[in-house]
Amino acid sequence: MRTAPKSPFVLSLAVAIALAAAACSTGPQAGTADAAADAAADAAGTATADAVTMAEARARAREHALARRKVAEAPAGRMEPAPPAPPVPAAMASYAARQAMAPHWRPVPVPPPANTEVYAGRDDNPVQRASEQPLSTFSIDVDTGSYANVRRMLRAGVRPPADAVRVEEFLNYFDYGHPAPASREVPFRVTTELAPSPWNAKRQLLMIGIKGYEVRPAELPPANLVFLIDTSGSMDSPDKLPLLKRALAMLVPQLRAQDHVSIVVYAGSAGLVLPPTPGDRHAEILAALERLEAGGSTNGGEGIRLAYAAARQGFVEGGVNRILLATDGDFNVGTVDRGTLETWVADQRKSGIALSTLGFGGGNYNDAMAERLADAGDGQHAYIDTVQEARKVLVEQMQSTLLTIARDVKIQLEFNPALVAEYRLVGYENRLLGHADFANDRVDAGDIGAGHEVTALYEIALAGSGGERLPPLRYGATPAASAAAQTGELAHLRLRYKLPDQEQSRLIETPVLRSALRREPSPSLRFATAVAGYADLLRGGSNVGDWTWTDVTATARSALGDDRWGLRHEFIGLVEEARGVTGSDRARPLAAE
Repeated sequence: MRTAPKSPFVLSLAVAIALAAAACSTGPQAGTADAAADAAADAAGTATADAVTMAEARARAREHALARRKVAEAPAGRMEPAPPAPPVPAAMASYAARQAMAPHWRPVPVPPPANTEVYAGRDDNPVQRASEQPLSTFSIDVDTGSYANVRRMLRAGVRPPADAVRVEEFLNYFDYGHPAPASREVPFRVTTELAPSPWNAKRQLLMIGIKGYEVRPAELPPANLVFLIDTSGSMDSPDKLPLLKRALAMLVPQLRAQDHVSIVVYAGSAGLVLPPTPGDRHAEILAALERLEAGGSTNGGEGIRLAYAAARQGFVEGGVNRILLATDGDFNVGTVDRGTLETWVADQRKSGIALSTLGFGGGNYNDAMAERLADAGDGQHAYIDTVQEARKVLVEQMQSTLLTIARDVKIQLEFNPALVAEYRLVGYENRLLGHADFANDRVDAGDIGAGHEVTALYEIALAGSGGERLPPLRYGATPAASAAAQTGELAHLRLRYKLPDQEQSRLIETPVLRSALRREPSPSLRFATAVAGYADLLRGGSNVGDWTWTDVTATARSALGDDRWGLRHEFIGLVEEARGVTGSDRARPLAAE
């Protein structure tokens, strides 16, 4: 019966036994040694036919045994050196050596760097009964950082954590053509649209659109800008400090003589790299940027304090006074508590200096820190993952990024329970306000920049439509008809805002009429629906019924419109990336993965 081949190690072990037996035998025992060598060689020969044949094993064992016998029988004084041990094939020897060291020889796999990215946790807004909770109050948001950050993950083949997906920032990444105000007396215009929901025809989607007035870059007031740049060791990556320098370099050529720029950097400590410098000294500003290098720990708190000091030094009355904090958010020395930093930044905004954040990189990106500091500083948060995104934020949307035209913008919607059974606000979970906060001018809220668009969606179920998701109340009373019901008001929209130089808010009011319900949504609402569905599927898909990635793609394709910058086409590609990382056409709940 043929013996199955054994490993080269088994063969080498058999040969070693034979050699040892021969080496230990002299004189009369030599014959026995020969026999042992033959037996060992036979064992080795049957062990494998891969590396050394049976004949080779026997020959090497006999040769070594004869040499040892010759030495033993030689007359005294005529000792001849024993020949070297027969060589073992290199491949076999290295394998045997490794096996002899087992389990210690096996290399310990080096794990990839730990992903320490930080995202603030939150749950989706719940469905509310209009009869129990007729008011919905929240702060507007113009941030877009979540969308670009998730795009970075999808392009790397990574499924984003649910908390990285903020639906409102996905919606506000795109323009929907909301009508602009007729004049600057009111800094923005508010519009609404109502149409059936694509994932449940028994429900409706209500889109609220806000559009700020446009300002050309040449019309911007003088700007006092401070570039606060993280140069710590964690920024030593192509998608961090090198991309950061390229991004800010795109903004520099747009600066004018009446503008001033300072550069503050921070690592283990903070320093002023460029004192306030006229904006038209482009070469000097660019050279200061180019000299920056990464290294050391991250004392972000000290850097922020020095940046505000530089901003106060160059303060421009009636102008743009803003700090642009560019970082991965990985503060690890000095003041690192987010709450403490938020409070300090919030105190500084009273001086008229805003703070915006630009996020960079991955692996240790602190999204929660970057987003909340921008909120506290009356600024916006963007994430820069590509040169194209840098151009979008700092060139194409420069006036929106820099110039605030309305502060503390709050929305309050009162639903008429006689006509509306249920509603749900899509996104804005970390922007919710207490209902009493709406008219409280001491409560901070979001700001709108020149030309900014803000979009919000509600999903509603009309009374008696069959689209309700909450179980009926056993003892719940049917709301009585009201005057608003007689006039067909589904809801009443209130909006409060402050002009940049004022502390008392102004009020805008408009009704949402049932007669405004359209049979088909406009292209703008269709595309907004696709974006909201995409975000919801990335978060687990609990709010869009049986909708799939295919439905998202089809809806988006039907509403591409005039895609000047190609962002809507890019979105369709990202939907396919999302389909790939979820592994199916239907998103699975994240907990199941």
